[in-house]
Amino acid sequence: MTYDGYLVLALIAATVALLIGQFVRTEVVGIGLIVVLGLTGTLTPSEAFSGFSSSATLTVAAMLILSAGLERAGVVDVIGHRLAHASGGGPKRLLLLLVLPTAAVSGFMNNTPLVAMMIPVTLALANRFTVSPSKLLLPVSYAAILGGTCTLIGTSTNILVDSLYRKAGGPGFSMFEFSGLGLIYCAVGLTYIVLLAPRLLPKRTALTELLSASAPDHYVTEIIVRAQSRFVGRPLQEMFGTGNDVTILELVRGEDILVGPPPDTVLQDGDAILVESSARTIHALLSTKGIEHSTVVADEERVSIQRVDLRVAEMVVTPGSSFIGSPVKDLGLSRKHGVQVLGIRRLGKQHRVLLRDWDLRPGDVLLVQGEPAPLRNLQEDGDVLLIEGIERKLSFPKTAPIAVAVVLLVVLLATIGLPMEFLALAGVGVLLATRALEIRHAVRAVDTAVFMLLAGTIPLGLAMEKTGVAQTLAGWTVDLAGPYGPWMVIAAFYCLTSVITELVSNSATAVLLTPIALGVAQQMGIDEKPLLIAVMFGASATFSTPIGYQTNTLVMGPGGYLFRDYLRIGVPMNILMAIVAAIFIPLFWPPLARG
Repeated sequence: MTYDGYLVLALIAATVALLIGQFVRTEVVGIGLIVVLGLTGTLTPSEAFSGFSSSATLTVAAMLILSAGLERAGVVDVIGHRLAHASGGGPKRLLLLLVLPTAAVSGFMNNTPLVAMMIPVTLALANRFTVSPSKLLLPVSYAAILGGTCTLIGTSTNILVDSLYRKAGGPGFSMFEFSGLGLIYCAVGLTYIVLLAPRLLPKRTALTELLSASAPDHYVTEIIVRAQSRFVGRPLQEMFGTGNDVTILELVRGEDILVGPPPDTVLQDGDAILVESSARTIHALLSTKGIEHSTVVADEERVSIQRVDLRVAEMVVTPGSSFIGSPVKDLGLSRKHGVQVLGIRRLGKQHRVLLRDWDLRPGDVLLVQGEPAPLRNLQEDGDVLLIEGIERKLSFPKTAPIAVAVVLLVVLLATIGLPMEFLALAGVGVLLATRALEIRHAVRAVDTAVFMLLAGTIPLGLAMEKTGVAQTLAGWTVDLAGPYGPWMVIAAFYCLTSVITELVSNSATAVLLTPIALGVAQQMGIDEKPLLIAVMFGASATFSTPIGYQTNTLVMGPGGYLFRDYLRIGVPMNILMAIVAAIFIPLFWPPLARG
């Protein structure tokens, strides 16, 4: 192997390590790949920058914008409105009501905005039917992943593999070519979810679930018990009485946080109590000696709460948010939006101390306080998703039929064989020309992390082919799995893709493994389609970690999930879906020798 070949192998290893460790932003990884491949002469300048002009990158970006058009058209709002009037029947029936429409829509809409819009719907239904949101949110994410496998445009990995296949001289895939396998895959996965998710997933409570739904004039604030208070050494119930006017949400004592503390909890000096009550009752409490307002994070400092007539809401930091990697104090939430941070939930645990120095991560949930309008405006920026505390306003713009018609037309024309990349771009043009989607919403729809990662990994894939690394890795694969036959090679490719995707971005995994799959098919002299299908479906089989798929990250905070929760339900599901793929991929696409 040449020097350039070893360099490419080192870049692959470094890329995987950086994406797993999340040491730097994903955009930086993509930029770094372009720079290194160009400066070392491994690729020419035009080749190094080919990721920006790749039909794969442009098609993925265009489909994200089309999905934003459906989002702004209120498609999921319609589903949520219908579900809101659904009858109960237990967790399994509620799961069916949520996962079936989610899976159906995800075949034609990008999964991340779909799940983002389904989170408030799911939380509302969970509250209505007194089901823990943690029993529902991860299944919704899984349903979106499963549904996306049914069509060519259902997930970005399908589009990427198809585009790279065509670029390599292959015929590509049609819109519904793998829908038969996708429906079987989806049916098995959804059955597993409905039957086992209620048992395997934990029961956890969101802080805002404790708020009184029947008391719209109630507010939330935090008070501090000082040493001079007569309530120090006394139980909580003596301080607040036994009436229904006050709800004690949590008690913070040093580093310990007790959600819904029992009435006999003995108060100590410095205890911070988060309470919900009327403004009159809160002011009466604050007039008591030794009871004072707490402080909240207002940008670079903690300040005393000045008002109680504010709403408390939960917001999750979305994947690709500009907040990621920034400490709370640098966000300017108080200065720009009049919003203060009360707490942060990460990995199922709530944190209330040293908040202003916390570097935010995808999936972090911010407990914030502010007026409804600024909180909604904050969500419009696209950095956070408002999930609790502020009612979502249904939106059905006059241009909604245009957005729906455009997506349907793109699907129809792609079915008859017209190039997807041109259809998707044409659809974006129509949405913008008719003002069915504003340009600012179109720009926000394109996830810069995904875009820059593709811009970097596509040239890396080209370098793998140019330096012979793809053929070398393909040869190793054939040597290891080839003696057991094509079926074993297909199963091995699916499992390899699935395992890597659990740790690295699914898009990056698909881009890196596609040239290897093509090389294996060439060396074994078999049809390449079953191997590419294994890469497509394996790149979507991300059920065991919150890392590989953005929707899993998105529901982590709102559901209060821990890493082990993903392992408990995801590992058996990964094994089950691998068996399904290993059996049915060769049946749909027999790995026959090419003539």
